[in-house]
Amino acid sequence: MSGWSKTKNSCEVWTIDSGQTQLSQSMGRLVFMTQGLGFYEVTNEIREWAKSVQLKDGLLTLFVRHTSASVTIQENADPTVLQDLQKALANVAPENGGWLHSYEGPDDMPAHIKTMLTGVSLQIPVVDGDLDLGTWQGIYLIEHRRAPHRRSMTLHYLGS
Repeated sequence: MSGWSKTKNSCEVWTIDSGQTQLSQSMGRLVFMTQGLGFYEVTNEIREWAKSVQLKDGLLTLFVRHTSASVTIQENADPTVLQDLQKALANVAPENGGWLHSYEGPDDMPAHIKTMLTGVSLQIPVVDGDLDLGTWQGIYLIEHRRAPHRRSMTLHYLGS
């Protein structure tokens, strides 16, 4: 039995009773070609993968296999949000920061810092076969390097 119920504190609680359902898992990999620095919405590609493997109820983990790219959930309604986030990241880790590591170019060490701050993995609940994202939420691959790159993301689902 699944459904919404109210508690005394007016907090909505949603429960899934899986009964005797056994957990299963699926894994996949998506590859994206970036055009350089920026936020790339990948929500639809991840949703398509979820439908292709017929996910039901569980948890999806996304993992970006790089040290100069990351993944985040952010607003997908107003593009100025992404522009402001890009500006904030540039302010936190500027190319002219006097970094010691510069072997791969002046944007490499700032890219590592930005990846450390934004993260390479996310966990997203899956409910009734769909990602349980909010109305204005989108999943973004963030490219922290100026040049185009081939970026891969591993997907791991555990659920019913």
